[in-house]
Amino acid sequence: MILFSNSFFDIIAIGVFVTFFASCIGALPIFFTKNISIKVRDILIGISAGVMLGAVCFSLLNPAIAIAETKFHSKLYSAGYVSLFVILGSLGLSFFNKIIPHEHFLKGREGMESKSLKRIWLFILAITIHNFPEGLAVGVGLGSGEVNIALPIIIGIALQDIPEGLVVALSLKAYGFSNRYAINATLIAGFAESIGALLGCLATSFSHSLLPGGLALAGGAMLYVICGEMIPELHRSGNEAKATAGFIFGFVLMMFLDVGLS
Repeated sequence: MILFSNSFFDIIAIGVFVTFFASCIGALPIFFTKNISIKVRDILIGISAGVMLGAVCFSLLNPAIAIAETKFHSKLYSAGYVSLFVILGSLGLSFFNKIIPHEHFLKGREGMESKSLKRIWLFILAITIHNFPEGLAVGVGLGSGEVNIALPIIIGIALQDIPEGLVVALSLKAYGFSNRYAINATLIAGFAESIGALLGCLATSFSHSLLPGGLALAGGAMLYVICGEMIPELHRSGNEAKATAGFIFGFVLMMFLDVGLS
């Protein structure tokens, strides 16, 4: 089913709007609360990671395989094609993770050394690396022009961006940054996600042959974020059981949304 009868620019505007404002909405509670407990933070990260994994499995890789099978008429070739782009997506994000200087809230600094960047920018770069694949997934989904592909991705990414935005903003406050810095960092992260949405939408809209590879590429990049960044964070503070419960809840929520909306 075709997603929109409106102009191509309306489709892009939806992707940019959703990816930009979802994180910003999540950051708004910093004006009403000073902090959240580590346990609540881990549960929120767990929910966010579970939604992301559900989006990878049900909203990105499933349609990627189905479209590839229609295109290549071979299950084996389609599986290999999608697998290749999943690997490329994860390797690409791993590469940027190694060369871009950035700092995580718990893991500390990663990437190339940089003494000239302020610490706030190191945090922002870490958030940007994290958020770009999510925007890419939204953009690829919108570029498909199909409701059953795009809608679950949009809703799922927006839902996981809200708790993620809250955690980012409150973590920055906990490190001594002001509300202004926390909001600005969230705005920049939302903008980076919007850039990912724009690029994904442009690529798949102009050439639908790129759609299965684009979906798998976004899925691989998100898998790297989940496995390399989010899950390790959940096992650092002794709240593994509660964080895992949040993770499973997020995964089931995304599965429900994908099945219910497709």
